[in-house]
Amino acid sequence: MTGKRALGFWGLLALVVGNMVGSGIYLLPATLAPLGWNQMLGWLVTIAGALALAVVFARLSARVPRAGGPYAYADAAFGSLAGFVTAWAYWVMCWVGNGAIAVAVVSNLSLIFPAIGAPLVAALVVLGCVWLLTLVNIVGVRQAARVQTVATVLKLVPLVALILVATGLLLSGAPHAPDPGVAIGAGSVASAAGLTFWGFLGLESATVPADKVEDPARNVPRATLWGVLLTGLVYLGISLAFALFMPMADAAASPAPVADFLGGHFGGGVASVVALFAAISAFGALNGWILLQGEMPWAMARGGVFPRWFAAESARGTPTRAHLVSSALLSVVTLLNYQKGMAGLFEFVASVSLAAGLLAYLASALAALRLVRGERLLPVAALVAALFAVWAEWGLGLEAIGYGAVLIALGLPVYWLRPKAPSR
Repeated sequence: MTGKRALGFWGLLALVVGNMVGSGIYLLPATLAPLGWNQMLGWLVTIAGALALAVVFARLSARVPRAGGPYAYADAAFGSLAGFVTAWAYWVMCWVGNGAIAVAVVSNLSLIFPAIGAPLVAALVVLGCVWLLTLVNIVGVRQAARVQTVATVLKLVPLVALILVATGLLLSGAPHAPDPGVAIGAGSVASAAGLTFWGFLGLESATVPADKVEDPARNVPRATLWGVLLTGLVYLGISLAFALFMPMADAAASPAPVADFLGGHFGGGVASVVALFAAISAFGALNGWILLQGEMPWAMARGGVFPRWFAAESARGTPTRAHLVSSALLSVVTLLNYQKGMAGLFEFVASVSLAAGLLAYLASALAALRLVRGERLLPVAALVAALFAVWAEWGLGLEAIGYGAVLIALGLPVYWLRPKAPSR
């Protein structure tokens, strides 16, 4: 395995799972609890949409084996302008969303070390995490993959433990939590699905660094499909555990529902341990997304729709300049908004990030309809994926959509001023 092709199947699977499983699943049981059993239907809808997107990316990765993922597919299907807008939207999602993930790291650590919870201190620690992992990714993809694999294994420990505890309770005939009495309704299911989609961002992660993957035609589709399936099963198991064995009021009122669930069976001291694992979970997701935030502008520059300056690579084959600029932009967003506090900062950057990035998912689904012909399953999956992306975008609200649109529009002058003879 050369330095260039540094990602094998297991490293790629860790990238996909690690980018999806961040800190959100540690908080979602409390957010979803007031929806009662609607949350289970919401998860099923979201998992169906995520699997449809996974099929789209799996087939596109075989049809268009180029680095850049959504950018490469939109460019091949609709031309350079569509490719640029898709790539720019995805890149904005990466570096803006990384601010939310980094905040989640520090938020969990502040439960153990309260001194870092003050807004300015928290912002500085956020930046420390960002630049540490930026350095790891600049050093090499192999090193970043090792960090990602370790973090992915560790982040799953408390989640699998929770599922095992719930399985034991179910098999032993333990009494169930009382029925929350929340009626099943289309609006409540839609609300649940809107909340849960954040947990599947990154399902396309294997397609972005395709040039650094061993046997990409085989490993990229496998890692994408298996990653979404495994992550969906973990999410569904955790949600079912809470629905069956933790009263709705208790889950909704808990600032750390996973810690409280496990603490009820292993003692109250488990809260700090789970907070540490949650921080590791978010740290691993941040590592994977920093990898992608550097790869996207590099792929754009190589495709001729971004300044060629970003196409330069280090001796280790990493896009150093793209990493530095992306993390610098992330730092500016963090410092301009740190006064919001951790909760406000997380909500703001997460919603804006998602509003911009959903355009890349929609473009990929539409590209699949144009590029891959002669298959029965793919048109259905692509249509489901496209409708899901539009529905999720609408659910974010006009404010988030407006901010996302502004960030995307700011990129158009870069495209218009690009060199007119792209180098491929």
